[in-house]
Amino acid sequence: MKVRFDEEDDALYIRLSDANIVESEEVQPGIILDYDGDNRVVGIEILRVSRHVPDFSLKQFQVDVA
Repeated sequence: MKVRFDEEDDALYIRLSDANIVESEEVQPGIILDYDGDNRVVGIEILRVSRHVPDFSLKQFQVDVA
């Protein structure tokens, strides 16, 4: 999994897999899911992340892997 935050564009991208993206869908305003050829979610993009996630800060950003 790869996580990228673009502070200038206020966008967060979470890449769940290296599979090729064949389709993208905006499921809510500013929330875009990327799908592979088997219709599995391989990426999540959140535009205007500071509006969608109150108090978003890279200092507080944490990923837990079980």
